[in-house]
Amino acid sequence: MDLNSPLFDRIRIRPSCDEPKKAEGPACERPGCTQPGLHKAPKGRKQEGQYWRFCMQHVREYNAAYNYFDGMNDAAVQAYQKDAVIGHRPTWAMGVNPGAKAGPKPDAAQRDWDYVDPLGILRGEGAGPASRRARAEPPPPRYSAPVRKALDVLGLDESADTAAIKAQYKVLVKRFHPDANGGDRSFEDRLRDIIKAHDTLRAAGLC
Repeated sequence: MDLNSPLFDRIRIRPSCDEPKKAEGPACERPGCTQPGLHKAPKGRKQEGQYWRFCMQHVREYNAAYNYFDGMNDAAVQAYQKDAVIGHRPTWAMGVNPGAKAGPKPDAAQRDWDYVDPLGILRGEGAGPASRRARAEPPPPRYSAPVRKALDVLGLDESADTAAIKAQYKVLVKRFHPDANGGDRSFEDRLRDIIKAHDTLRAAGLC
């Protein structure tokens, strides 16, 4: 038998099932345990982000007895739970400016809305309560030049409403129609202007 034969290099022996296997991964951190610590368990309050490594049996025992609030009184637990709702971030009441100085603001009694104007510039420019009451009434409507001209042809102003425009139009048509003047056609141009003015007002939605 040639012991240097390359055939010996291809021989493989199946390991026995009774041979102990090496533990894969970190070992369990419970004292006396030799099982692999494949499961993480949090170390607790003030050690966030840090974990123990346990085997399945010991991680179950640890989780069953785990209490994050251990050592805290009831008031501290309630305060923590209240802050947890907002992610432990600082908050302020609605409408409160934490950077504003306490105490009454200057000229607080002379105005009816809140703004900071220590030099009185806004009040001097007519932004006070009296000017606000004066501006409460909306200004009269402003029409285009053709509409204002049409109203003038009918002898009306910008305050005329739909009923007034229709009534005035009927009166003027009856007055300047040839049938009302014995067939006199000298008022045809005037009647044509009245009809054209009425069409302009109707197109503008005023009658």
